[in-house]
Amino acid sequence: MSPTEAKNRIEALTAELKQHNYNYYVLAMPTITDMDFDFKLKELAELEKQFPEFADGDSPTQKVGGDITKEFETVKHQWPMLSLGNTYNEQELIDFDERVRKAIGDDFEYVCELKFDGLSMSLTYQNGKLERAVTRGDGVQGDDVTTNVRTIQSIPKKLHPGDYPDHFEIRGEVFMHRKAFEKLNNERIEIGEQPYANPRNFASGTIKMQDSAEVAKRPLDSFQYFLYTDKQLFKTHWESLNAVKSWGFHVCEHTQLCRHIDEVLAFIAVWDKKRFDLSYDIDGIVLKVNSLEQQQELGFTAKSPRWAISYKFKAQSVETILQSVSYQVGRTGSVTPVANLKPVLLAGTTVKRASLHNANEILRLDLHEGDSVYVEKGGEIIPKITGVNVAKRQSDAKPIDYITHCPECGTELVRKEGEANHYCPNDEGCPPQIMGKMQHFIGRKAMNIDGLGDETIVTLYEKGFIKHISDIYELHTHADELKQMDRFGERSITNMLEGIEQSKKMPFEKVLFGMGIRYVGETVAKKLVAYFKNIDALMKASVEELNAVEEIGPRIAESLVEYWADPQHIEQIEKLRAQGLQMVAEEKEVVLASESLSGKTFIISGVFEKYSRDELKDMIEQNGGKILSSISPKLNYLVAGDNMGPAKLEKANKLNIPIISDEELLKMIASV
Repeated sequence: MSPTEAKNRIEALTAELKQHNYNYYVLAMPTITDMDFDFKLKELAELEKQFPEFADGDSPTQKVGGDITKEFETVKHQWPMLSLGNTYNEQELIDFDERVRKAIGDDFEYVCELKFDGLSMSLTYQNGKLERAVTRGDGVQGDDVTTNVRTIQSIPKKLHPGDYPDHFEIRGEVFMHRKAFEKLNNERIEIGEQPYANPRNFASGTIKMQDSAEVAKRPLDSFQYFLYTDKQLFKTHWESLNAVKSWGFHVCEHTQLCRHIDEVLAFIAVWDKKRFDLSYDIDGIVLKVNSLEQQQELGFTAKSPRWAISYKFKAQSVETILQSVSYQVGRTGSVTPVANLKPVLLAGTTVKRASLHNANEILRLDLHEGDSVYVEKGGEIIPKITGVNVAKRQSDAKPIDYITHCPECGTELVRKEGEANHYCPNDEGCPPQIMGKMQHFIGRKAMNIDGLGDETIVTLYEKGFIKHISDIYELHTHADELKQMDRFGERSITNMLEGIEQSKKMPFEKVLFGMGIRYVGETVAKKLVAYFKNIDALMKASVEELNAVEEIGPRIAESLVEYWADPQHIEQIEKLRAQGLQMVAEEKEVVLASESLSGKTFIISGVFEKYSRDELKDMIEQNGGKILSSISPKLNYLVAGDNMGPAKLEKANKLNIPIISDEELLKMIASV
């Protein structure tokens, strides 16, 4: 392949894979299979290796995430991040317009933008590279969350050559699309975690996580909407938006230039209705005076600019009748009350049900049978009851009392101290828990059993073929009986049985995650397997020993100890072991490239331009070195990259531990 052909192919693959990454991680709407993606990624990596001069600094081949941030550094904003004044009706907007006209005359324009319901973020770029990302904080200073922001697919880490200044700051909003929010919230519910109320809370909680590898798994998006530079480059805000879009930034396509206040009001009226068609939440409209010179002339109050204001949409709310309260039992046994409502139109959809979350919510609302209730969608994906019209309550209406026993199996519910949810403890005898556990077990992130889906699990359970996870591995003894059932052809049965057999090769961490133990998600399962190595050591571990594992807290530890204390669970594990499932960690044989680091210990912290933390870890281990989990006098070297946590740096300096760069590490490896 000629250099020109290679350059064109690298550019085409890079653009295509970035779009696929965006579709998968941000929108949660993949348009390509994992296998096809991997083939294209491999081709790109090989071309970049052969023609490094054409590699994009922000290439999809570069891994993101992995740095642990124990504390976020507080950073003072170069330009204060002031909040906007809010208006809630047309008259207040007209009043704002009149104030502007009195100050600067009638010759001006507005730029109207959607007001995203997310987390404000300030991004600083130096020589085309993302240098720092800082939250709004108190407006004067915020938290440095650069390591986490680097994982956001739509925020460029390195800009292509262009006519942008050497140093600039760009403001924007970090948010989460509804589809991605629903998917991730369902995963939280599956492992017994409290779901987030709305995408904004989920995005905010994600951006403050300590492990950027976990942040990378949570799809965030970002729109940029304001540029700050030391020297004014443009005459208008509209020009600057178009410029930053050409530099590679994600700018919302629904922004509009308006000549006068009537056009602004028309824009608001359109988006008050169309907002529900978007894949993300907006809670209003922002209008800004377009001319940057006029912005300077208008100036600021102590809290907000005089040249911009936001219009907040009214939350969508309706009144309807509470017909009954039912209860859903999840895979982990969590019992969620649901309000069944007289159907009513709300925000473009017919609402029949609303989540009541838990017993506390029923008490807070003081719900009675047949109440006339107010239902709101607002920023919530699932409608919620916000209040009761007590004036319409019947005099003999009985209060809604939370149930005491499981609606599915009759077992008395339990509620642990400090927890909001009630649980059914009968996980081996409660039908929705049993089916939910099996559906979780066969899932793509767990055992990934081809030919066996959620509906099939329900059918097989109802027909009596499977009652526990271990029964899945006995289905081959019922092959003839299965052929007599509707929709069970010989080919589908063969595919299912082959998928079950193949799943026996899945590694131990997949098996552990698949068991569906409360609070043991995918990442926790990996950490437990890496630490304890086999199921027997894990089952014997005390709460104290479990707490010693990195990121395993008391809640997870107690859940594990309780799980092993149930003889039925131990029986299931032994049956799975007897069927040949992996209950021991795969020991990767390390073939040493050299012994240049033999006897030396390392910790890797920060973000590195050329290598990921995992790649540096592999280099150290392949050359005889050892990775430690925490800074102590036993540590020989701290390999430091950008944005390393200040607490880690302070401790290393206190212990006089040498701090080296990745380049110095490579020189040590090459020195022998």
